[in-house]
Amino acid sequence: MLTAAQRLRRSTDFAAAVRGGRRVGRGVVVVHLNVPGIPPEASAKPARAGVEETLAPARAGFVVSKAVGNAVVRNRVRRRLRHLVRERLTGLPAGSTLVVRALPAAAHGSTQRLGADLDAAIAAARAQRGRRSR
Repeated sequence: MLTAAQRLRRSTDFAAAVRGGRRVGRGVVVVHLNVPGIPPEASAKPARAGVEETLAPARAGFVVSKAVGNAVVRNRVRRRLRHLVRERLTGLPAGSTLVVRALPAAAHGSTQRLGADLDAAIAAARAQRGRRSR
């Protein structure tokens, strides 16, 4: 189970991750990943020897709408996603936020398919984004 420090609970946290992060859809999940950058004032300050900055741990939240199914189905999908994300959360940078949105097909997908789609979506969200030409 995710610890309290690893869970997104407030709607403002969800909104910040969805608005400020990268959105990638793969299979039966859509992932919004927001990885914080280095703030400009942090690079101007010299680092003190022997003192490490502690960042908040990576956090995750889940969105499973009524389109997925009734309450029993939605909770089953949420539990499966929570279990899969717990294993992958340690691989994300500290301070990042991850929102996983389940699509209606997630109700009928296997745990292996959910895991494969989640891995592909997280990898695509973490990949460097090229500039689009207009």
